[in-house]
Amino acid sequence: MNMSSTDTQGGTALLGDEAAALGAVHSGLSAAYGYPGTPSTEILEDLIEKSAEGGFTAHWCSNEKTAMEAALGVSFAGRRALVTMKHVGLNVAADPFINGALLDINGGLVIAAADDPGMHSSQNEQDSRFYAAFAGVPCLEPRSQQEAYDMTREAFELSEKYHLPVLLRLATRLAHARGGVVPGPARGQNQVSKIKDRTRWILLPAYARRNYLRLLEKQKDLAAWSESRGFNKLELENRDLRFAVITSGLGGNYYEENLEDLAASRGGTTPARLHIGAYPLPAELIRKICEKAERVLVIEEGQPFIEERLRGILPCGIRINGKLDGTVVRTGELDPDNVRQSLGLAQRPSVLDVIPKKRGDSEGNSLAEFSSGAIQRPPQLCQGCPHGDSFEAIKKAVAQLDGAPDHPTVAINSDIGCYTLGASPPYSIPESVVCMGASIGMARGAADAGIKYAAAVIGDSTFLHSGIPALVDAVSAQAPVTVIILDNTIVAMTGCQETILPSARLRDLILGTGVKSEHLLELEAKKQFLDENAEKLKKELEYQGPSVVIFKRECLEAFRKRQKALKQAGGKK
Repeated sequence: MNMSSTDTQGGTALLGDEAAALGAVHSGLSAAYGYPGTPSTEILEDLIEKSAEGGFTAHWCSNEKTAMEAALGVSFAGRRALVTMKHVGLNVAADPFINGALLDINGGLVIAAADDPGMHSSQNEQDSRFYAAFAGVPCLEPRSQQEAYDMTREAFELSEKYHLPVLLRLATRLAHARGGVVPGPARGQNQVSKIKDRTRWILLPAYARRNYLRLLEKQKDLAAWSESRGFNKLELENRDLRFAVITSGLGGNYYEENLEDLAASRGGTTPARLHIGAYPLPAELIRKICEKAERVLVIEEGQPFIEERLRGILPCGIRINGKLDGTVVRTGELDPDNVRQSLGLAQRPSVLDVIPKKRGDSEGNSLAEFSSGAIQRPPQLCQGCPHGDSFEAIKKAVAQLDGAPDHPTVAINSDIGCYTLGASPPYSIPESVVCMGASIGMARGAADAGIKYAAAVIGDSTFLHSGIPALVDAVSAQAPVTVIILDNTIVAMTGCQETILPSARLRDLILGTGVKSEHLLELEAKKQFLDENAEKLKKELEYQGPSVVIFKRECLEAFRKRQKALKQAGGKK
């Protein structure tokens, strides 16, 4: 970074990307991950250059999804992380990004997405603000290099205050232009501090439904924050209130460049103006500027995000009811009964009313849900499932590591599949379940954050689905991560479909990523090998590099189906 040149106000001249990077460093950054893509590339390039002396980690990843998942692992461990990508990269990271909003974000997590209006080096002009609104998370949109620095720092504070990811939306002209930045005092890094309630990081349906309600409850607080921030500035005094101009991001700069000519053309009068730099949209400020307006002009960089939403904020003489005002239920499915309530009709009596209604306890330790009087049995592993024997081995290995019995130095990140049910009793092993393939990236991030024993539990089909790139990341960084693949030879949870590659080819595939052969173990998931398997797994957890342990045994349901098919075909067992 060029630290010698200064602007006319005495600040250091930085690219917008460099300003965001410096803001992250001064916020106590512990780790940064990303995938190169113009116009975001310089953020992580700058951080990689600074990381050696700055005491934090910065790495390129296989793709934006694995970068986001590694950052989640850092946040899981209580430290601050930044993810960088261009706008189309957010499509790739959408799974962990959207699900991240349902987690109890621990260390601050900021996603710097650089949009490219005009498609200077991109295949489309999509607007990242839509993703923030879709996920229900705050978004900050700087209009200058100073704001890029300030908003990055604000984003980390905001993330930890509301326990949510925060999106920082940059644009090409800001990212690649220089401007003066006056930095503030730097803060130190967070200490490693694991979450206390693991259910807030496990997105099994019962937990996810509860977490989604929490996300919805935060929206009022986020709206109040947006209304009060100086990033959203209302200008009414001595203005023409009949003409309202709403600007955002770089649109505010371009408006101001033309303001003198505009006033001259209007006989010296200047329109009322609201500049928006923080989202969710400040609805009350919008209503205030439009109170006496006869015309509203919206100047925003990117797609008509604000303009489209004005029609839902400003009065139109017709009352509109629905999910936003609570007339229609906001969570869960619609059904004849809740639609009946929306229509103002009395509830119909039901025989189910005699069944007690119950939900899981306040800590979320029960997966049973009794909703609308209808009993839903908690899902559990099949009797004799090989995953049960694998989890017993994992449990025993972890108990032998230092830190027992609470294991503050251990992180077990799991994935999506039958084995997700190991999060519930009697195993209660995984501490996080976020999205397909996230376990490996999160374990890598947890290791980067300082967790001594970081493990990922993933199924064979999920590993093929989206685990391979994350393993490549771990090997590239030589991260001390143990990937535990539960290989039951089939895509079991969805009905025993064939895996895209047979289990026999997993070993060669894994060795091809660079995992050392002596740290790739294949173990039989059987009770008689429990002690032996636990001891071998413990050694791999203690190894300070990437290792893979495959627990192998065919799914019982798949075995039954295979035997039935052989019998019907006249084959032999």
